[in-house]
Amino acid sequence: MNLSGKVAIVTGVSSGIGRATAEALLARGAAVAGWGRTAPEGLNHDRFQFFECDVRDEHAVAEALTNTLRELGPEIHVLVNNAGVGKFGPVDGFKSEDWHVLFDTNVNGLFYCTRAVLPAMKKQHEGHLINVASLAGTAGTANLAGYCATKYAVRGFSDALFKEVRPDGIRVTCVMPGSVETNFGGMEPGQKPDPHKMQPETIAAAIIHALEAPEATMISEIQLRPANVKK
Repeated sequence: MNLSGKVAIVTGVSSGIGRATAEALLARGAAVAGWGRTAPEGLNHDRFQFFECDVRDEHAVAEALTNTLRELGPEIHVLVNNAGVGKFGPVDGFKSEDWHVLFDTNVNGLFYCTRAVLPAMKKQHEGHLINVASLAGTAGTANLAGYCATKYAVRGFSDALFKEVRPDGIRVTCVMPGSVETNFGGMEPGQKPDPHKMQPETIAAAIIHALEAPEATMISEIQLRPANVKK
């Protein structure tokens, strides 16, 4: 897809992978609707608009889409389902409310956003859905059972969805990063880049790569790992 002049929605746009992806899309000439609970500080661009949206609330998602269509036009070409949370701990000490927050954000929110944009994409017979999962959706890890469960769900949803909407000219890509240097999970990035973690811009570049793949090709999954490993 040539991204120039296209309209993209990015969820969880305030920081990290979401913000980096919004900036990468803007650099390719796309108009970007950023959805999130807080606006990305200092991201000022004439093709960027922020719409407050908690993806856990399907009514908020519907309102954000209505506002996006009103401001950016009737077509949606890209949706990057990036909004996500991480809560970790042993299963026998895991709070029910934390479990529900994980699924409400990482799984239900992704479903609400995807369902909202599909009618427009089917009508125009064009669109690309990017679902940001994790390598935690490929292998379980102790004390990450809830988080892993949500990311396995995202991967399964993505695999089924691409087979469902491929006849409509819509592509689906599941992006599964390993360790990324963001404030995800409450950890603040260091002043110097951690050589054992990837940068948000690296994941954004992979997303752009999938979006700009030739028309005859769909990249259904991308797994990303740090090249440098701890010894």
